[in-house]
Amino acid sequence: MGLIKAAVSAVGSTLHDQWKEYIRCEDLGQDILMKRVSTPNGVISKDSAIQVAPGQIAIIFQNGQILDATAEEGMYTFDQSTSPSFFAGQFGEVFKEMWTRFTYNGGTSKEQAVFYLNAKEIMDNKFGTPAPVPYQDWSHPIPNQMTGEVSPLRVDVKCFGKYTFRISDPAVFMSRIAGVAEVYRKDEICEQMRSEVVGSFQNVLNALGNSENKVPVLELPSSTEKIKNLMDQNVFDQQIRDRGLNIVGFVVESVTLDEESNKKIDNYELSSNAQMQQGTLTGAYANAVVDAANNANGAMNGFMGVGMMNMASGGVFGGAVNNASTQAQQSQTQNVAGEFCPNCGTKSVGGNFCTNCGTKLK
Repeated sequence: MGLIKAAVSAVGSTLHDQWKEYIRCEDLGQDILMKRVSTPNGVISKDSAIQVAPGQIAIIFQNGQILDATAEEGMYTFDQSTSPSFFAGQFGEVFKEMWTRFTYNGGTSKEQAVFYLNAKEIMDNKFGTPAPVPYQDWSHPIPNQMTGEVSPLRVDVKCFGKYTFRISDPAVFMSRIAGVAEVYRKDEICEQMRSEVVGSFQNVLNALGNSENKVPVLELPSSTEKIKNLMDQNVFDQQIRDRGLNIVGFVVESVTLDEESNKKIDNYELSSNAQMQQGTLTGAYANAVVDAANNANGAMNGFMGVGMMNMASGGVFGGAVNNASTQAQQSQTQNVAGEFCPNCGTKSVGGNFCTNCGTKLK
């Protein structure tokens, strides 16, 4: 018993009127995953016509067993005297595994039907994390003063997005999910899938925030390809695949930090900016003090200016001033008073330069 693909010319000819039954299924859209279609008496007669539209899988059932199946669009005639043809396209091996040959001692079997499955990608399925999910944000590293190691800032995020899926194994889908229902809609499985998608996504988040990937938290919406690759490589959606379904697309549309995480990042930015400013200014003031110390004529004015700035800053640069002042004192003591300028003969009172003509003494 099998399907024989009809000639293209026969579809629009008078042969169309000679078919005993004409079985077809309207477009399943995005909501129906499977639909049962049969004849009024539940028997598919020899030479009946069975139409398979684009995006449909047709499975011929008889008393709970598969007679034939196809995922290739076109018009077919049903011939009980032939073996299964399996015009299956991408599902060829799957159909062969699910088919069981049988006989009924020449008698006519009853309860025959065509089960049409939706082969299209099912779009616009929303998901969202019901509660904030922990994430390691390496874009805000925290140094450990004791070990010198760096760890990520821990934040909590809520993510929202969409995913798409399709039926990947018709046999498994029917045996574990749809059975032989008259109609099976995606609403019957979407709530369960949504929970499993969120669970899979949380595993992906752990991988994205580890020390190998280090994806910044605010770049998650632009990491769609990496998210899907990680899900496939680690088979995070195994429980969904076990039902004959497969996630095709996965998009994160928005990432929201909770209030506490926003405060953490704000404090981090403020602290980082303060440290940068302190480091830059401390270095600049230290250099200014050393430069002043190397010039005896300008040292007093230099130290006075630095001291005034240190007072204005609340003593932040006191350490730098003290260190530089010590260096200046050491430099000054290297010059002994009483030496004479080699240029004008003026007696030195200490310092590196002549107080009269400015000639360098040492």
